[in-house]
Amino acid sequence: MSAPNAKQRQACWGARDELWKCLDLNLDNTAVCEEYHRVYKASCPAQWVKHFDKRRDFLKYKEKLEKEGFEPAERVPKL
Repeated sequence: MSAPNAKQRQACWGARDELWKCLDLNLDNTAVCEEYHRVYKASCPAQWVKHFDKRRDFLKYKEKLEKEGFEPAERVPKL
């Protein structure tokens, strides 16, 4: 597969941003954002979709840690 040109990259990033905006507004309710998700998958290479999905998960996790803080699990004594 050849690399996407500038126009294709812009379309992919725009579709990703629209999907993420929809998910943020609808509290990650994927049923509401199905059309955005379809356009996103059609506009972006599969490897990019995988990367962007992982990135969103990471950013959400990081945001949660920053808001709620980090609490380490209790240490289990060694037997």
